[in-house]
Amino acid sequence: MITPDQETGTKLWHLVKNHEHSDQREGDRGSKMVSEIYLTRLLATKGTLQKFVDDLFETVFSTAHRGSALPLAIKYMFDFLDEQADKRSITDPDVRHTWKSNCLPLRFWVNVIKNPQFVFDIHKSSITDACLSVVAQTFMDSCSTSEHRLGKDSPSNKLLYAKDIPNYKSWVERYYRDISKMPSISDQDMDAYLVEQSRLHGNEFNTLSALNELYFYINKYKEE
Repeated sequence: MITPDQETGTKLWHLVKNHEHSDQREGDRGSKMVSEIYLTRLLATKGTLQKFVDDLFETVFSTAHRGSALPLAIKYMFDFLDEQADKRSITDPDVRHTWKSNCLPLRFWVNVIKNPQFVFDIHKSSITDACLSVVAQTFMDSCSTSEHRLGKDSPSNKLLYAKDIPNYKSWVERYYRDISKMPSISDQDMDAYLVEQSRLHGNEFNTLSALNELYFYINKYKEE
């Protein structure tokens, strides 16, 4: 890391791969050291966070978790997608899986994981952003139906959870399968659920503020 220099006694090295040093062998040795130190630190950090990531995935991909029942809207939406697939004679299970992944985990959960400041009153630092990006990428890979072929040149954020993804994928598949086995929800029950939600949260939103934002949007695109 610090290579002795004849004139000054020391030579400083940044923790990046050196491309311009004349002594290629020394540069390679330094880069290898940095890579090994970085990878060890990366794996240690992953080990520290593993339980929290597992808990997050288990919570998201469970129909009933620690007393929390599956929201009716999710069952209703997934049944609607299955119904549309049946109407159009789509029998490929990967298509149905992808529809469900795109409309809930990838549309909603990835956004929340990547941007906690949308939900909590917190500041997201660049380091936190980088860490959450790895978790979000793992989440996306777990919802994918395609096979992930990784090699030595694959990015570290993909390699980091490579061994965990098959397990997470099985959780996602089980989640969709469990939901499909649940009793269907009638339109009347769904309507009643939405009315109740509106009643419970009626005082939490400023209607005039929402209308004002809609007005700004409409005014911006009024010609179109």
